Amino acid sequence: MSDSGQFNRPSSRISGYFKRPLLERVKMLVDQGRITESEAHLLTSAGAGFPLSVANTMIENVIGVYGLPIGLGLNFLVNGRDYVVPMVVEESSIVAAVSNSAKIVREAGGFTADSDASVMIGQVQVLGCDDPQKAQEVLLENRGRILAEANALHPNLQKRGGGAVDVEVRVLIEPGSVSNPRSLKYRTMVVLHLLVDTCDAMGANLVNTMAEGVAPLVEELTGGVVHLRILSNLADRRCVRAACRIPVELLARKGFSGGQVAEGIESASRFAEMDPYRAATHNKGVMNGIDAVAIATGNDWRAIEAGAHAYCCRTGRYSPMATWKVENGALVGKLEVPLQVGIVGGPIRLHPTLQVLYKLIGVESAFELGELMGAVGLAQNLAALKALATEGIQEGHMALHARSVAATAGAVGGEIDAVARLLIADGDVKVERARQLLDEHRVS
Repeated sequence: MSDSGQFNRPSSRISGYFKRPLLERVKMLVDQGRITESEAHLLTSAGAGFPLSVANTMIENVIGVYGLPIGLGLNFLVNGRDYVVPMVVEESSIVAAVSNSAKIVREAGGFTADSDASVMIGQVQVLGCDDPQKAQEVLLENRGRILAEANALHPNLQKRGGGAVDVEVRVLIEPGSVSNPRSLKYRTMVVLHLLVDTCDAMGANLVNTMAEGVAPLVEELTGGVVHLRILSNLADRRCVRAACRIPVELLARKGFSGGQVAEGIESASRFAEMDPYRAATHNKGVMNGIDAVAIATGNDWRAIEAGAHAYCCRTGRYSPMATWKVENGALVGKLEVPLQVGIVGGPIRLHPTLQVLYKLIGVESAFELGELMGAVGLAQNLAALKALATEGIQEGHMALHARSVAATAGAVGGEIDAVARLLIADGDVKVERARQLLDEHRVS
């Protein structure tokens, strides 16, 4: 890191990157010193640098490797640091849209982001306690013994500054049980939460091992029977917050003043705050960005999705992950979401292409990765709302969709853009029509 607090890395502002041929884009990364020639070959090889022999060690019944495009989200400036962001996604316009939003925010000074400690929750479910309230008290009184038992299972984690850090206990009573005292013992459960700081790991295996390891002690202390011992994917102790402030004049586009665009985005945000049907789609836009980075960094996007959406219901009503307001001549965006991510372990060590993508993204901790993902989610949401507030979402999608349709119809090279332009002008972006236009183009 330089004296100015910037990483010594090239700028993420790469003008006209999308216009360059694919191999030239990769060569630029080599020329900038981001990756080596051999790493470039990994990215562009037909097997995406992922041998079947490696795939066969990761899951069962392997029969092949399924490929998805890797794109680079550009222009990101987060906490004063430049990032190019690998994104693995199949949906057209996501990478282009997020790069455009990041450019606008960059001109306004960039994103700010912060995050909580990497604390995950391991749940230990206890059934059959004679006195659940007394069991709760005993577990809390023996907090030190439980934490010591858990940390003995992963002493190196504690040496790195992590490990089991606290215990919480809840008593859950099944509805209707109170009216039938004889069934209350069997309809009540005591749930111990083991809070574990997993440092730079996502932490599922660590937490599950600890939850299983303390089970005998929990049974001894409560007189009950331990049933489930597993982490929770509602990682509400591991939240990321991202924010940006954009002067409204930077939002002007296609005949709309910056003020009009800002007001439209604020109105769309209020809609999501008031209506869970809109909030679901609003949040899907946020996760378009977060999931794409999660996949590109070997993280469990399914766990992230589960936790993020559950967190949106914490008040009893499903709410948006990101909100936007116009304040003193600027559009202010804020996002808060739990992100259970890691930069070590699992497929990260096995997948050779992941190693290259980590080199490109340049993060040095799980905190940094989570904060960057939060900024990407906020930028993706801005892109969607900006489109909805102006020309509509379809116009932005259509150009890239038309290129995909043209390629599906058999167009190659320069034919793809030519047929895509004809499809858009025709207003009929379908494969059958693309084949007709391709035939006509080749005859002419």
